[in-house]
Amino acid sequence: MIGDLSFYGIYLPALALPLAMAYLASTALRALLSRTPFYRWVWHRALFNVSVFMIALQVAVRWTAGWFQ
Repeated sequence: MIGDLSFYGIYLPALALPLAMAYLASTALRALLSRTPFYRWVWHRALFNVSVFMIALQVAVRWTAGWFQ
């Protein structure tokens, strides 16, 4: 099947790996930024965190684009 990953016999959607990568990257960045006074300059922290996750997801999808063909 096109667009699926086989992980020890379990088929996962191809977006599962970039989602996991984006989650780990955004969590690490959120932990790093919470230790600095950066969030004082952010108007809405939750919206900022969602946008950081979306940017990390876009980077992860583009980075893993040709891996599963």
